Amino acid sequence: MEANLDRLDNEKREMNEADIAGLHHFYSKHLDFPDHQALLTLFAQVNCNGFTVEDEELSHLGSAVFPDVALMNHSCCPNAIVTYRGTLAEVRAVQDVGQGDEIYTSYIDLLYPTEDRIERLRDSYYFSCDCRECKTKSKDKAKMKLRKLSDGPRPEEIREMVRYARIIIDDFRRAKHEKNILFTATVFCKKPEET
Repeated sequence: MEANLDRLDNEKREMNEADIAGLHHFYSKHLDFPDHQALLTLFAQVNCNGFTVEDEELSHLGSAVFPDVALMNHSCCPNAIVTYRGTLAEVRAVQDVGQGDEIYTSYIDLLYPTEDRIERLRDSYYFSCDCRECKTKSKDKAKMKLRKLSDGPRPEEIREMVRYARIIIDDFRRAKHEKNILFTATVFCKKPEET
């Protein structure tokens, strides 16, 4: 799994160091830890490959690592989403997926305009997206129009963006309940080596 340790900025390094310090503070009496460099790598891997687990209402429940699911590439027009049932991640198609087609998911919120999505992907995952949506910027006009309004959006513009967001959320919810599961994965847990 990617760690991108050499690409971490000072803020991310400090956050990882704080997380490791917290881990030692709360669990040092109960656990044997790997060396500091191994922990830095592990935290960076979780940050780069982890998934935000959400409930039915899209509320944050926590984070988890699903190595099989982490192998999927990103697209701003994904053909699959990841849903959760307990410690099980389910990859579900939201578009037709033919035999041999690559399965894509989105690593970020798709409601951001292209430049914001590209910046978020570069900042968190260290790559630039070149998917169809990033090349055409077909939905940016409506998104950018809302951002540039100094007097606030007109009611019809708000309705249009809410309608768009609801369609996307409904598509994701529908996909979660349909029987179009492409594959499932369980949360990654490695048992300590027997001594």
